[in-house]
Amino acid sequence: MQVESTNPRSGKARKAVVAVVLVALLAWGLWYYIGSLSYEETDNAFFDGGVVQISPRIPGQVLRVHVADNQHVDKGDLIAEIDPRDFEASAAQARAAMDATGARETGAHSGLRLTSSVTQAVLVQAGAGLEAARDQVRVLQARLRQDEAAVQAAQAGWQQAKAREDAAEAESKRAEADAVRYRALYEKDEVSFQTVDRAETDARSSKAHLDAARQAVAAAQAQHDQAQAGRTASAAALDIAEKQVRQAEGRFQEAQTAPQQVQVRQADLHSASAQKEQTAAALQLAELNLSYTKIYAPESGYITKKSVEPGNFVQPGQVLMALVSDRLWVVANFKETQLRHMRPGQPVAIRVDAYPQLDLRGRVDSIQSGSGARFSLLPPENATGNYVKVVQRVPVKIVLDAPPPEQYRIGPGMSVVPEVKVK
Repeated sequence: MQVESTNPRSGKARKAVVAVVLVALLAWGLWYYIGSLSYEETDNAFFDGGVVQISPRIPGQVLRVHVADNQHVDKGDLIAEIDPRDFEASAAQARAAMDATGARETGAHSGLRLTSSVTQAVLVQAGAGLEAARDQVRVLQARLRQDEAAVQAAQAGWQQAKAREDAAEAESKRAEADAVRYRALYEKDEVSFQTVDRAETDARSSKAHLDAARQAVAAAQAQHDQAQAGRTASAAALDIAEKQVRQAEGRFQEAQTAPQQVQVRQADLHSASAQKEQTAAALQLAELNLSYTKIYAPESGYITKKSVEPGNFVQPGQVLMALVSDRLWVVANFKETQLRHMRPGQPVAIRVDAYPQLDLRGRVDSIQSGSGARFSLLPPENATGNYVKVVQRVPVKIVLDAPPPEQYRIGPGMSVVPEVKVK
């Protein structure tokens, strides 16, 4: 009786439990389905990152290598060294050439300043000398004209004195003849003594006038000779002054070539400056080559595929090792049908296959313009042959909000499953 009374109640309880479980499962499934509409995920996703090929920029023998495979380095850490002795010698030679050209430029600059100042002074002095010589010529020309006038005046005075002498001589001869004639007539008692005395007095007076005229002619001749001597002296002085003018003109013309000398000095200065710039560029290149003997990490990351050892001779561009950057991101190849609501900036939950316990967060950075197949080595030609529609995958770049913890070694190519919240 007791068994029969309890079985119906147990069956009802079981049915109630099953019903509750079914309702809960249905509610959970409905909730999961509705929630899944807000997320897009794919297992076709991998970590990616920057891989830098470390190569030398100069040829030389490797002196030291400071890193090993899989070693972590920080940006700016010294990785390797190339023997610097050849480059130190080149830098020293370039530095010496730089000093020499600098001294040459300084000398050219000083020469230009000196030539400019001296040239200006010489030009001014030559101009002043030429003007002074020309002034002297003008003065002497005026004096010569005065002397010419004096000679002409003295000539005219001499001629006048000579005419007076001739007149006085004629008058003296006439008076002398009259005195002789009257004396003869007096001896014959044909004229009075008074007449004879008057004639002799006239003769003596005419003789005195003749002597005075002759003295005036002599004085006029002396004055004429003096004027001619002054004219000769002025002409000689003028000739000397004209020669000095020609000499001053020559010096002035020579001084006028001074600007050309300044231009020559300027050309020397420009040449020295150009040589200095050239040696400065050579010095900069030598110092750059010397700095290239030390190879530094371009960014933080892990050393991989190291293929160089001390003593190796390396060439520019030769790959010595690779550096995998600490900067990681995820490239997720979503189906094109999953991109309907996907936008840059949406949050992403990332599960790493190698570390299921690791929970990473990120966000959508960008979506590639074009499918991955379109940028493959042999892209499909859909216009040829029979066409079969295939859902394409489009790469989506996802950046991490924070770098992975250091205890987890994560690198490019490792698989992940990103889940993007699209709604």
